[in-house]
Amino acid sequence: MSKTVIIVGAGQAGAELASQLRRHGYRDRIILIGEEPYPPYRRPPLSKTYLTGEANLESLYLQRLEFYEKQGIECRFGTGVETIDPAARVLRLFDGTRLSYDKLALTTGGRNRRLSVPGADKPNVHHIRTIADVERLKPAFAAARRLVIIGGGYIGLETAAAGIKKGLCVTVLEALPRILARVTAPEISAFYQRVHRARGVDLRTGVGVQALEGKDKAEHVVLTDGTRLSADLVIVGIGLIPNTELAEVAGLDVSNGIVVDRHALTSDPHIVAAGDCANHENVFLGRRVRLESVPNALEQARVAAATLVGKPRVHDAVPWFWSDQYDIKLQMVGLSQGYDTLVIRGDPDTESFLAFYLKDGVVISADAVNRSQEFMVVKSMVAARSAIPAEKLSDEKKPLKDLLPQSS
Repeated sequence: MSKTVIIVGAGQAGAELASQLRRHGYRDRIILIGEEPYPPYRRPPLSKTYLTGEANLESLYLQRLEFYEKQGIECRFGTGVETIDPAARVLRLFDGTRLSYDKLALTTGGRNRRLSVPGADKPNVHHIRTIADVERLKPAFAAARRLVIIGGGYIGLETAAAGIKKGLCVTVLEALPRILARVTAPEISAFYQRVHRARGVDLRTGVGVQALEGKDKAEHVVLTDGTRLSADLVIVGIGLIPNTELAEVAGLDVSNGIVVDRHALTSDPHIVAAGDCANHENVFLGRRVRLESVPNALEQARVAAATLVGKPRVHDAVPWFWSDQYDIKLQMVGLSQGYDTLVIRGDPDTESFLAFYLKDGVVISADAVNRSQEFMVVKSMVAARSAIPAEKLSDEKKPLKDLLPQSS
């Protein structure tokens, strides 16, 4: 009898999982369900080239619809799953359709964390997560003069760069004492603060938002110190909440995401999970973590697909990320939490350098700023848990590849 795998969530993890099943030789039915009325697409360009109009809609798509048809992947876009009955292995869509599955994959992603202050629901207050978000934002972005961005993370900073490129007066507000505080060293935060201020951003750290004032729309952003900032447009980027509600109702283990093991398997032996929604056991890091990144979503999807076809492999990939702001590409590998030494290779004033995070002499993480050609070597260092003296890492006269252990 034919079997069925249903994938709930048509983001990059869901699309990769479906494709990987076919690559593994799975010949039975695959159903890919997505709430948005679009084929799976890339989210990173939304806050950059798609917002500014440099990229069109079709360029976001991972594949054309014909690809999924050719692969025999049944797509149901523009609808969502209302409930899952894991005992019967049946799910019900919002349109009332009931679908049975043999195996289920949850790649439900996440949603934007909302600002909880008076006025946060004004029509000119926007978030960036979906195509629909940016479609609503585009006319206001084109007409605005004064843009206030709440949140100094990657989305906020990338949007600030897009605003400057469009000639807007941009203010970025960050509640913590520095931008990117959760993911980078103070020295890297300071570098990006200088970058944005040098390009015209009014960047303020250590400030909270008390309210958004205005009759029909937000005209002023009121800070906790009483300062009132004029605004035509407000964009909020203060984090992501994993979409775990379906998993919770289905009785799966949930803790800051859907809990999965090193093979992407949930507490139900018939259900896997991958991507932003999954709290996974990361073998490389030696601990549980929920990561929000495209590379992690793709890698987890591959692990989940292997599990579904009975060829389980361990999720042991080294986490890595990237961010494009202005003409500066930041590439990061590993997680820097717990480092005790920071080593800079190159001069940050040239906007091209490397930053290595060491713990007990071992390279646990690194940031590459406009050093894409060296990033593969840097990734190998982190993957190998290389113990390299700080003075050698900082010496640009020594080729980086010569510092790798011979086994790498």
